[in-house]
Amino acid sequence: YETPAIDDAKVVALVVENEQAEELMPGVEAIVVLDKTPFYAEMGGQVADHGVIACESGRGMLFEVHDVQKNKGGKYMHTGKLTQGVLKVGGTVSASIDVKRRKAVMRAHSATHLLDKALRTVLGDHVHQAGSLVEPDRLRFDFTHFSALTAEELAKVSAMVNEAVLEGYEVSTEVLPIEEAKQRGAIALFGEKYGDTVRVVDMGGYSVEFCGGTHLDNTAKA
Repeated sequence: YETPAIDDAKVVALVVENEQAEELMPGVEAIVVLDKTPFYAEMGGQVADHGVIACESGRGMLFEVHDVQKNKGGKYMHTGKLTQGVLKVGGTVSASIDVKRRKAVMRAHSATHLLDKALRTVLGDHVHQAGSLVEPDRLRFDFTHFSALTAEELAKVSAMVNEAVLEGYEVSTEVLPIEEAKQRGAIALFGEKYGDTVRVVDMGGYSVEFCGGTHLDNTAKA
């Protein structure tokens, strides 16, 4: 969440067309697995980070990452294309995300939390998030309600979100036991299963939700 780049990752595995490989040559599309990564894998409606994996020694190897997925074993699968050099299993590489894109995604994701709070306030506590898509240039927020929003309701929701942005609430994250998080009033994603501990995103007490995604440190940046 905090580190946009690391320079001492080890290449654990390479996968080309569902087959493991020992090395990649330029032009090959593949999946790269590292022992550690700064990349955010697509989860909870938030799209994956983009970026590059490069040779630590600066010898010209460059692998462009355009998707990251987390497999059932917890490994991060970096999908992309080797544009130059050779990439080998066991090699030491640097990995860095596209920071500008990450910040755009963070703005959109923090905005969904503000939107969720505004919808609950205007429409009622029966409103539950039913899905979302958080991308660099837009967001989509799905929610449960009895009918389509009226023009007046839309105006109220928009005004509340804008007001929360202008208020400049500090955004903090904390990993807590699930019962303690619930006692603080944290909102869980409807129908989602959680473990014994959860990550809570608190926007100045205005919005408090269970969330594993990346966020701004202040709503004023949304």
